[in-house]
Amino acid sequence: MKVISIRVVQRGLITLLVMCGIVAVSAFGQSGGDYELSWSTIDGGGGRSSGGPYELTGTIGQPDAAYSSGGNYELLGGFWPGGPLCFVDFESFARFAELWLVTGSDLPADLYKDEYNIVNWLDLEVFVDQWLCYCPPGWTLK
Repeated sequence: MKVISIRVVQRGLITLLVMCGIVAVSAFGQSGGDYELSWSTIDGGGGRSSGGPYELTGTIGQPDAAYSSGGNYELLGGFWPGGPLCFVDFESFARFAELWLVTGSDLPADLYKDEYNIVNWLDLEVFVDQWLCYCPPGWTLK
């Protein structure tokens, strides 16, 4: 009987020490005060990729939820693209159709620049060439 009670006491003592250790580690981990992480992102690592005339350089830790443009290119950072980037689609076609056969200067649908300043078949040909593509630089039907 004595041997069994000593083992029970030893197990109880070991369990008690382990529980005290867990409580101490838990309390130590929380001693830094309140911490809130409401939003964060870790983006693509640094590096450089190139192909043909294009080159892309990435760095880690840079803010990415923004719109940038330069020259003939637009870039929208973030998980899901949207915003200022656009596709030539039915919305563009509706704007184009509203100006069909209208004459005047600086018409957004006058895509074929000539001396006639009319929205006609020549402009429709330019529009169709862009159909379902990203809007080209200076796309006036956004």
